[in-house]
Amino acid sequence: MNNTIIETVEGMVRKLISAEPELFLVEVRVKPTNNIKVFIDGDQGVSIEKLVQYNRKLYKELEEGGMFPNGDFSLELSSPGLDEPLKMNRQYHKNVGRYVEVTAPEGEKLDGRLLEVTEEGIVVEEVKGKGKKQEIIKHEIPFEKIKSTKIQIKF
Repeated sequence: MNNTIIETVEGMVRKLISAEPELFLVEVRVKPTNNIKVFIDGDQGVSIEKLVQYNRKLYKELEEGGMFPNGDFSLELSSPGLDEPLKMNRQYHKNVGRYVEVTAPEGEKLDGRLLEVTEEGIVVEEVKGKGKKQEIIKHEIPFEKIKSTKIQIKF
């Protein structure tokens, strides 16, 4: 049942945002309590006003579609926060130049600056040591060797 709901909502969202090619659907999640979470992002981000606009339209479509006969659902529409891992190639491109934490399937982590994104993977620049002992290492990481990638905030 969840997969059917997810596929239906994904189709609705793609249709809603189709007029704005800079926006893209990242993920739809549905909890057993019919709490629907939709994550939309954009190549230059997405404004809160846009998200509110799409939330209202999608909520109305879901209500009128009768997927939840008693109106027994809730809807959250947002952009993925910093705590959400990158899921799509387009998100990686958007974040080139930022610091990331890449986790391998075995659990080992690598912190560095995202330098490049290809179809096959990413290039991350790691800085080890300080001063004269500083060493810069470029890691080419294929997507299949990545469990998750999260944006890191450096001050």
